[in-house]
Amino acid sequence: MKIDIHSHFMPRISQVEAAQLDPERAPWLKTEGRNGQIMVGDKPFRPVNDLLWDAEQRLGYLDEQGLDVQVMCATPVMFGYDQPVSRAMPWARLMNDKALEMTVTAPDRLKVLAQVPLQDIDAACREASRAKEDGHLGVQIGNHVGPKDLDEEGLVTFLQHCATEGIPLLVHPWDMMTDGRMKKWMLPWLVAMPAETQLGILSLILSGAFERIPTSLKLCFAHGGGGFAYLLGRADNAWRHRDIVREDCPNLPSSYVKRFYVDSAVFDDGALSLLVDVMGSDRVMLGSDAPFPLGEQSIGAGVSEHPTLAAEDKARILAGNARDFFGI
Repeated sequence: MKIDIHSHFMPRISQVEAAQLDPERAPWLKTEGRNGQIMVGDKPFRPVNDLLWDAEQRLGYLDEQGLDVQVMCATPVMFGYDQPVSRAMPWARLMNDKALEMTVTAPDRLKVLAQVPLQDIDAACREASRAKEDGHLGVQIGNHVGPKDLDEEGLVTFLQHCATEGIPLLVHPWDMMTDGRMKKWMLPWLVAMPAETQLGILSLILSGAFERIPTSLKLCFAHGGGGFAYLLGRADNAWRHRDIVREDCPNLPSSYVKRFYVDSAVFDDGALSLLVDVMGSDRVMLGSDAPFPLGEQSIGAGVSEHPTLAAEDKARILAGNARDFFGI
């Protein structure tokens, strides 16, 4: 069995609908046949195809890839975190309702995660609960809201709410840090995006936020946790030798790896071996980042064809862990 827990969608949003959020910066979808372009206001943002919005085409894709279930979530440009909640809340509801529409064709195979207006914690909590009740498996959030990382008090409150309500979370990097130096070759995606993910994880660990969040929280970080597994030894070394690193974190950073999951989207046998060694095979789930070019092109092959992973570890990563995490 194969369950892909990290893939993206974008519904057919018109420019008129997008203007209700922001006429200059809100995303919408321009389509021509099976091809399309995500637009941000009047500017092209990313070329795409109909796997992103057509449920029937998506099901054919699942068959081609040998996937039993695929979990879809918003393309992060849809978040709208920089907008007033008076506009961001109805936008999130519209996106979430359209997401559920994509599952109608095959609700046993197409699953969705909701988005929430994370700039307003009360509104985010309400929409997370509503979406879960309406049929979303959980919620996808960005790894920060403006300058606020996941250890910010309000965001910790949201994580506490999701823990209490049994709402699984996928954390996805977005709005990547750059001062203009990473100007070509997709460097923000190749350098800053993994760094954003590692920043999200370490902000929860080193701030002591995990001490205040119930252990029942089901939390997963995309893209294999970014650089976390490779650089965890650096964090442990700093904790042992610098009191300012220990100031808010009572335990060794590596002791917190059982508080969260990561997906398997690392694209390299050695990297996946390290990830499983650091996290444990019970904390890694198949994630493809489909249907984008930076995603896994043969979904699950990196796990199923791995030369050294044990069969039982592959089974956990390909489906078993996802079934437990999302209750599928």
